[in-house]
Amino acid sequence: MELESPKYMKTLNLSEAASFLHMHPEELRTRAKRGIIPGAKIGRCWVFIDADLADFIRSQYPVKRQALPVRNFALETAKWSPRKQKEYERLLRPSPRLKRKSISTS
Repeated sequence: MELESPKYMKTLNLSEAASFLHMHPEELRTRAKRGIIPGAKIGRCWVFIDADLADFIRSQYPVKRQALPVRNFALETAKWSPRKQKEYERLLRPSPRLKRKSISTS
């Protein structure tokens, strides 16, 4: 079974690839050396394939995430025992404010 190769691949040099990715050529060179961006150094020149760069851009898209389910606390509290419900309500009540005593010495 043979892998199908694309019928047309365009190669880009460092400055063309940097323009394609909208980044500075030195930044592209650094990322290519570190293996972050796909590219190969052939002799003294960096060579990039446009399809690989397009795939790299696509890999940077944010991943769709499913929202967390919304919890209905009213229904959950209905399942509590009356003692637990009273304790829950007591904890939610605002704390009583204490009156300040006058500290003046008259």
